[in-house]
Amino acid sequence: MSYKEIDFSKYSSIKIGGRVKTLVIDELMPIEKGVFIVGGANNLLISPNPPPLAILSSRFDFIKEEGDVLRVGAGVGGGRLLSYAKKHDIAGFELLQKLPGKLGGIVKMNAGLKEFCISDNLLGIITEEGEKSRQDINFSYRNSDIKGVIYEVLFEKKSGFDEKKLAAFKEMRKNQPKEPSAGSCFKNPPNDYAGRLLELAGFKGKREGNMAFSDVHANFLINLGGGTFEEAITLIKAAQKAVFEHFGIELELEIKIV
Repeated sequence: MSYKEIDFSKYSSIKIGGRVKTLVIDELMPIEKGVFIVGGANNLLISPNPPPLAILSSRFDFIKEEGDVLRVGAGVGGGRLLSYAKKHDIAGFELLQKLPGKLGGIVKMNAGLKEFCISDNLLGIITEEGEKSRQDINFSYRNSDIKGVIYEVLFEKKSGFDEKKLAAFKEMRKNQPKEPSAGSCFKNPPNDYAGRLLELAGFKGKREGNMAFSDVHANFLINLGGGTFEEAITLIKAAQKAVFEHFGIELELEIKIV
């Protein structure tokens, strides 16, 4: 068991957080209750006093083909898996276009775009308790009931990488801001869009200190440089309050506050 000091103001995608002594996991093992796996820290907002944190070691950064199964380590980045699928003509991973993060987190939150989800061609996962099949996991919109640590992910290997789908996903993400962010701040409520509600509530471009809701896409909370956790939380709470007062809708966070 080893530790690594990580500066989350540089490591996390939203560029917020302090230097934290972080556990490096290099074998399948049960993790103590309360330890949070940070992965690539792409949809996280790290507080000044986070719980114990952990990351997977490079041992879990692999991609293997085993007959009709694609076995992928949970430490593999979404971009790397997309490149592999494209190079080897494997279908079903086009949605990873411009989707940051490590595979473990991508699967756990059932990431995707619109109606497409990473769980669509999933066969199962490997945790410290062994293999768990897709049928035993409940996936929903940007969520799953997976407990414990995901170490490996098993996918159905189908040929036919779709360049048209790839281009479509790229086009869908053209309106995402370039400033540091943690991705979509809120989940889309049923039959509506969080960005639309935020814009109507006056939060497109709304700023608090050095944090703001993007004037490109209202559902992206961005760091303008030197933004703080406190500023981010202030904006998030104000946005939820305003949307509820205007529309009676409680916006649910998509980013994770740690």
